[in-house]
Amino acid sequence: MPTIYIYLGFVFKFYSDEHEPIHVHAIAHGCETAFEVLLENGVVSEIRTRTISGKRPLSSQDEKKAREFVEAYAGNIVEKWVNFFIKKKNIRITKITKKI
Repeated sequence: MPTIYIYLGFVFKFYSDEHEPIHVHAIAHGCETAFEVLLENGVVSEIRTRTISGKRPLSSQDEKKAREFVEAYAGNIVEKWVNFFIKKKNIRITKITKKI
């Protein structure tokens, strides 16, 4: 379960048994929502949210903040996904302390 980002109270991570589409889990205050990063011709075309079975979803305010982060870092999230799941590389945690 690599954590890929820590951002102002949010933890963004992949689970080691992930599946497509590319997505990242955003966790804050005991809640969790997944953000799917959809590509078209190698370019981010859409970001979708989905709930996680058995987990409380992020509040609407936290979901908005997490979405803003995912939108800003979508390219990096895809890169980290490819490195971890396809290239089998280790992923480093990136801590971001400034608001987007």
